[in-house]
Amino acid sequence: MNTADYLLESGKPADPVLIGDKFRYSYHDLRQACGRLYGELATAGVAAGDRVAILGGNSLFWVAAYLATLKRGAVAVPFAVTMTPEDAAGLQNFVHNKAMFVERRMHAKFAAALPADLTLIFDDCLEEPGPSDWPAVENGFDLNRLAALMFTSGTTARPRAVQVTHRNIQANTNSIIEYLELTEADRIMAVLPFYYCFGTSLLHTHLRVGGSLAVANSFVYPELVLDLMESAECTGFAGVPSTYQTLLRNSSFPRRELKSLRKLQQAGGKLQSVLIEELVKTVPQARVFVMYGQTEATARLSYLPPELLATKLGSIGKGIPGVTLRVLDEDGNPVKPGDVGEIYASGDNISPGYLDEPEANAGKFLNGVLKTGDLATVDEDGFIYVVDRKADFIKSYGFRVSSQQVESVILELKDVVAAAVIGEPDLVRGEAIKAFVVLHAGSALTGEEIIAHCGRRLAHHMVPRDVAFIDALPLNANGKVVKTELRKLAGG
Repeated sequence: MNTADYLLESGKPADPVLIGDKFRYSYHDLRQACGRLYGELATAGVAAGDRVAILGGNSLFWVAAYLATLKRGAVAVPFAVTMTPEDAAGLQNFVHNKAMFVERRMHAKFAAALPADLTLIFDDCLEEPGPSDWPAVENGFDLNRLAALMFTSGTTARPRAVQVTHRNIQANTNSIIEYLELTEADRIMAVLPFYYCFGTSLLHTHLRVGGSLAVANSFVYPELVLDLMESAECTGFAGVPSTYQTLLRNSSFPRRELKSLRKLQQAGGKLQSVLIEELVKTVPQARVFVMYGQTEATARLSYLPPELLATKLGSIGKGIPGVTLRVLDEDGNPVKPGDVGEIYASGDNISPGYLDEPEANAGKFLNGVLKTGDLATVDEDGFIYVVDRKADFIKSYGFRVSSQQVESVILELKDVVAAAVIGEPDLVRGEAIKAFVVLHAGSALTGEEIIAHCGRRLAHHMVPRDVAFIDALPLNANGKVVKTELRKLAGG
């Protein structure tokens, strides 16, 4: 079955699917919009295998454009709304989309950067009469056909186009629904953009079960998001570490009674243990799912059952249903408990590889197995603990230092909203640890006090040499800290 039909199979026509401050759409409304945009693709001559860009915020238009593209047999290529026109031109020259769904309000910004022969389909066509169609379910559909090109979040390097098949999406969606126990009664607060694989997975899973999504297009004003969560009576919330840092340390979230919340999802990087403990105490009625994933794995790879948070705090758990995770040493052997190795993943959710990057694929995708680039340990029970990304390790006094471990200790200080550390050249240390810290407004905490706290909690080689206070950490479009930007600040 085509993934568009698979995702729309369960939703009841009158049930809500998308909810915002000023709109409420049903599954009937969504199917109508899908048919209308499918008609536009057919009129534009988009054929199976053609690539179709989507440029817009979380909306009925975005969802319908995505589903219509999949139904047409074309390849959806979500563009980040935060990219520059130059970025968009570069991606278009690489991917060669035949058409683009674009919100009218964004056209002026990107118009000059897009080729003249690119067919543009605007969101206001949903308000106008025009061709509409939705062919019957295709029997014997080849699930190995390409469904989407998802760009990596690229915290350290230029984004790559990850090829995602219909099989990848459906396998990962089924797995996530199983361990989260999602039903049509679930309503997620979606602050993550749909063009980000984590955000897309929220869309996939809740559509598949006939649930609903409350959508926001910005987390700049978290109080507005919290207001919508309350009014929409959301049962779930999902975020990356920076999202939860803001909610817990710089919003009214800890003081609100969000009685409808039952499930909290966290992925997209390590949320430090002290913040997980705060989260559990803040929303005691909710189950907190700590998860791990990569764009190259469609979305999710592992989860820690909420009931094990007390005994396995800091772990990413084990592989989700249908996924096998192994932590291997440099010789390809499973590591012993406590030793460090790299996480390897296998399952039907693993991408066939990057678009047009044979060298990168040779080092990343090994006969259907994903080499994640994340270093980890395992305990005696087989639970996995990520140590750090290979690229983020710091070599100080000859020791390998996990940046995440240092950040975790800094975040023990309640005046700290967010923290990130990097290494910079040092004649004595090899690399000196520099911490970038965001404080609560009005805090009098000093760099010396932060360094002293680290000195009490960490070995000498793990203690930051310098602390820089900044208003906000640089984040990419998906809310992840961009350490390359911090390195530029340090160099300046």
